[in-house]
Amino acid sequence: MEALLQKCLFGHYEIFDILKNLYLNKKFPNKIILSGEKGIGKCTLAYHMINYILSLNEDHNYDTKNYKINSANKSFKLINNKSNPNFNLIDVEEGKKNIDINQIRDLISNLNKSSFNTNPRFVLIDNINLLNLNSVNALLKVIEEPNDNINFILINSNKRVLPTLKSRCINFKMSLSQNQVIEIVNKIIDKDIYDLLNEELINYYVTPGILLQVLIVSEELQIDVKNLSLKNFLSFIIKNKLYKKNKTLNELLYSFIEIYFRKNINIKNIKLLNFYKIFLKKIFNTKIYNLDEESLFMEFEDRILNG
Repeated sequence: MEALLQKCLFGHYEIFDILKNLYLNKKFPNKIILSGEKGIGKCTLAYHMINYILSLNEDHNYDTKNYKINSANKSFKLINNKSNPNFNLIDVEEGKKNIDINQIRDLISNLNKSSFNTNPRFVLIDNINLLNLNSVNALLKVIEEPNDNINFILINSNKRVLPTLKSRCINFKMSLSQNQVIEIVNKIIDKDIYDLLNEELINYYVTPGILLQVLIVSEELQIDVKNLSLKNFLSFIIKNKLYKKNKTLNELLYSFIEIYFRKNINIKNIKLLNFYKIFLKKIFNTKIYNLDEESLFMEFEDRILNG
């Protein structure tokens, strides 16, 4: 999870401070959902809050003044090496489409083991919309067990979450203005994003994470993103089947297709609105049931980009 590499927190200071004060006042909610667009910084915020709490009594603890993880602290090193006994990460495994029940069973088994210390324990679950029904039911059992020392932070990229899970958590909605997005990206890359990306790509509302991924992938595959509009960017990826060559670009393609629809739909264009609803269902089915992506993307190019 790349968010761990982001030692500085950019934006979302208000939510961080709220959670920090709740913890200091012994009112920290032990079941949290962080909701927001993909790439907005949900996992980064989660890692920073977890590091703040776990490093409180350590040397080189979290820098609350500058919202920065000190890479010399013990908790950061252990999480980075995937060996922190107080931290569990659950996400979709490589080659799978869902978080399956065996992952939750392994989590439960791990949580039932005695802790080596009295520090709080954290479970971070990314992409909770990809928990299947069996996984959710198994997770609910452990979430409902009263244990003040185990904290669940669930990550949701504004997707539908089963009400039975959502109702048991406190939801924090995360958002950024377009100006904040540009400011954050410029700080991270130490350059002006407008010198590197087409203005249209930037001005279609996207998140810092997505913009950074576009820059990284475009450099790897030598895509001229400075001179490509969003429409031409999508067409270029689909025509050259670049989504088959790069996993990150594959994920970006889905994100930008949704952005393209949202920016071009209006009340007068009923035909496009109806197709958008149908196409969203096709995207969902393609991801869940591992259907043919090529025909999906070619249909989008033929009916929308060239239609």
